Amino acid sequence: MATRTFDVIVIGAGPGGYVAAIRAAQLGKKVVIVEREHLGGICLNWGCIPTKALLRSAEVFHLMHRAKEFGLTVEKAGFDFEAVVKRSRGVAKQLSGGIGHLMKKNKVEVVMGSAKLAGQGRVTVTTDKGTDDLQAPAIILATGARARSLPGMEPDGDLIWNYKHALQPPRMPRDLLVIGSGAIGIEFASFFNTLGAKTTVVEVAERILPIEDAEVSAFAKKQFQKQGMIIVEGAKVTLQKGQGTVTARIEAGGKTEEKVFDTVISAVGIVGNVENLGLEEIGVKVERTHVVTDEFCRTGVEGLFAIGDVAGAPWLAHKASHEGVMVAEMIAGQHVHPIKPGAIAGCTYCHPQVASVGYTEARAKEVGHEVRVGRFPFIGNGKAIALGEPEGFIKTVFDAKTGELLGAHMVGAEVTELIQGYIVGRSLETTEAELMETVFPHPTLSEMMHEAVLDAYGRALHF
Repeated sequence: MATRTFDVIVIGAGPGGYVAAIRAAQLGKKVVIVEREHLGGICLNWGCIPTKALLRSAEVFHLMHRAKEFGLTVEKAGFDFEAVVKRSRGVAKQLSGGIGHLMKKNKVEVVMGSAKLAGQGRVTVTTDKGTDDLQAPAIILATGARARSLPGMEPDGDLIWNYKHALQPPRMPRDLLVIGSGAIGIEFASFFNTLGAKTTVVEVAERILPIEDAEVSAFAKKQFQKQGMIIVEGAKVTLQKGQGTVTARIEAGGKTEEKVFDTVISAVGIVGNVENLGLEEIGVKVERTHVVTDEFCRTGVEGLFAIGDVAGAPWLAHKASHEGVMVAEMIAGQHVHPIKPGAIAGCTYCHPQVASVGYTEARAKEVGHEVRVGRFPFIGNGKAIALGEPEGFIKTVFDAKTGELLGAHMVGAEVTELIQGYIVGRSLETTEAELMETVFPHPTLSEMMHEAVLDAYGRALHF
């Protein structure tokens, strides 16, 4: 087949790749996108979206058991596990199909197959029909990442699961061990625990949710424990598979114990998809399974960019999408601003939810800031009490000299939606003065954001 020429080739159709392709097409570029498995990538098919569908089912089930608090009656609350999973897969399928529609709408050609760089500006795609040779002055790598597998903990889909197995589980676990308490691990722990699995979470770091503010981690831990989870921090674990069970040897706090589980979920991080792409042959630098880039996602090879998970932390879909837009606009000759990692929020959809942006209090002090810290609890908010969600708090961290909002940290109901207010504030370089003068609507959970700012300056009104 003759070589086909485009303006932009995008490799990978996840939230970074497909958004980059759309934006480049909007800017008048002739674009082709190559995907080896599913349009929408991990996020839409095996990550962000289907996990939220599962967690929504768990949330409704949890509320069913609280019906009496709201003056309601529910008899024999139960669940159909197969139907819960089927709904999640249906949501993923619907959104993946939507990506195909967006590609057609924006006149982006889709090639399903495995791509390999064949030299500067050239890509060879192996499809089920043979080989497709593509050429373009700009290539965007958006190949994503996959679950890390540790020796002795290799997922088998039966006793030991990774996130894909957990999204299409062969059974409802009875005794579940989750290894790793980052967003992926704690979300699955929250889901299965709510549905009745006896759940243990082990974390190698000194606290769960280790990248969050220490106060948030401590509060979340107490809430998880109230829900019946067993949390083991600063732990090392080894596994021994048996007949239908796994024996885990857990070392923590100078003690060692052995516990038997019927299911283990391994959530110990991710590795970039950098293999078999021809990166080394054309001089792309790879460190610790991730492509090395500059702040504009350039790889050092002329015309080759890398975005999203394959280019390293933070491993978040919204970061990938924003990088995709930035690179597409840069290719089109527009003036762009590099993405600031501190402006990218993290959201974890456990119960209670966790959300944060910017520096933790400890990190702000480490880098030399004198800080003012504000806090406001959910129990002081009328909307939270009306919702029956009085557990949680919002914390703000300001530079004491300039009033710059350095960071915001939340734990409680719907905080993954609330965090956006602080993100916008940081992007606009808002100080405490503007936030204090902003009129927040009543009654809303967002009023706590106002109060947490006021509290940093000794002005909280409702607590």
